[in-house]
Amino acid sequence: MYQVSLQRVARYEREEVEEGLARLLEPLGGMERYVQPGERVLIKPNLLSAKPPEAAVTTHPEVLRAVILAVQHAGGIALVGDSPGVGSGRRVAERSGMMRVIEETGAEFVPFEESATVGGTGTFREFELARPYLEADRLINLPKLKTHEMMTMTCCVKNLFGAVVGTRKAAWHLKAGADKELFARMLLEVYMLREPDLNIVDAVVAMEGDGPGSGDPCQVGLLMAGDNAVAVDQVAAEVAGIPKKFLYLESAARNMGLPGSRREEITIAGADPATALARPLRLPHLSDVQFGLPRFLKNRLRHQFTSRPEVAPEKCELCGICVKACPPEAIRVQGGRLRFDYQRCIRCFCCRELCPHAALTLKDGFLLRLMKKSGRSL
Repeated sequence: MYQVSLQRVARYEREEVEEGLARLLEPLGGMERYVQPGERVLIKPNLLSAKPPEAAVTTHPEVLRAVILAVQHAGGIALVGDSPGVGSGRRVAERSGMMRVIEETGAEFVPFEESATVGGTGTFREFELARPYLEADRLINLPKLKTHEMMTMTCCVKNLFGAVVGTRKAAWHLKAGADKELFARMLLEVYMLREPDLNIVDAVVAMEGDGPGSGDPCQVGLLMAGDNAVAVDQVAAEVAGIPKKFLYLESAARNMGLPGSRREEITIAGADPATALARPLRLPHLSDVQFGLPRFLKNRLRHQFTSRPEVAPEKCELCGICVKACPPEAIRVQGGRLRFDYQRCIRCFCCRELCPHAALTLKDGFLLRLMKKSGRSL
């Protein structure tokens, strides 16, 4: 059985978060169960992009502070590291308020810059992951609960994709991102290479709508924790009220027979996930209705059954972030505006995820519009 602990924490007040974390970890054996004196403990938050804490794009700095202090109290050496989708990890840590916490607590910031090659044992035979991620004695995964335009939800397993350094993420989107089931399997294979010792989810304020970078903050009032990331993600999806048909990671984990992928294997300590929220999180724009179609039809009808990114000219500042981030290099600046090559576009929506100005919208294909108009769902 895999235990997942849920604890109500209403605000990011320092004392309230620290006390809530202690109560959260108590049913799991406390931080001392996971950290021995002298161990180098890597804490891996979500450092997606350089946004302030109130935007709910990154793990909140007060949750990071509480975890650092708990690690240090257990005798561990606290390290903090991640690799954002674009730009400098240090700049994202500063903008999100995490660098101040790292400095105030005496933790060490370890940017994910150097990679090491690790052999895979599944569909993908080789990965390059950040050295600090692989070399730490212990790994504490510290994600933010958010909706996600490609995977519907991002939480524990998806957060570990940050172990892929910088622009190498784009290569994986290009290799596996055109197929959500394949991308989910890739994420799970990254997770299996270095399973976290402990997962702690910041869901005090989550993100709903067009996450992970352009959605809206949503008060949830919870911290969640557990040893098994797949099990914690299942419970997080229950809290969020996301229908299982949209949970590609959960489905892939079950198909792979991974521990924690069966709900009957999971026990809950603390708050009831079914009643934690008064209403489900608002989901991202439904951008794909290809699921279950034969591959030859997917290829022929792809543009009609999916959404495509478009620019809102009045918001676009031509900063070039989307151009640099696009895995298939399907975006360019021409004639003073963005141009898209939709034949090359793989609908990974990295451009929308990383745009700092929310300047990219989605336009549905003809058949997708018809299905939405008729009220059909997947």
